[in-house]
Amino acid sequence: MDKKKTKKVFVQGAIPPEKIANSIANHQSKTNIGAHSIFLGQIRADEIDGKTVSVINYSAYEEMAENVFHEIREAAFSRFDITCAHIYHSLGEVKTGEICLFVFTSSAHRKVAIEACNYFVEEIKANVPIFGKEIFEDETHQWKVNK
Repeated sequence: MDKKKTKKVFVQGAIPPEKIANSIANHQSKTNIGAHSIFLGQIRADEIDGKTVSVINYSAYEEMAENVFHEIREAAFSRFDITCAHIYHSLGEVKTGEICLFVFTSSAHRKVAIEACNYFVEEIKANVPIFGKEIFEDETHQWKVNK
């Protein structure tokens, strides 16, 4: 596969439902696709030490993070027979209940689309330098730790 250029991944604020719907609609003309798999990461109102998270403020060194996203994308295309893949991650403030991560994979068959989507999510969580500041209802905060 030819090396593709780095794609812009970051969206300011929450990922709007319309962006998700449009991504799905834009694939209806691609008749070689038989399956899509979608992961949506949503902000939870976690309770930590008696305080409830109300917002996560995401930050990243964008160029470095986008290079890591690109490496993950290239590895996924080498590893899975996927037709296309889209990744969007929030920067800035995202409130509880809103979407902060959108991963969308497509292939001829469902098993490949699902496995590739799972691969993307796990690699993103483990390797992309994105930092989340959990802001509590009382406006105190702490840095998010991925589990």
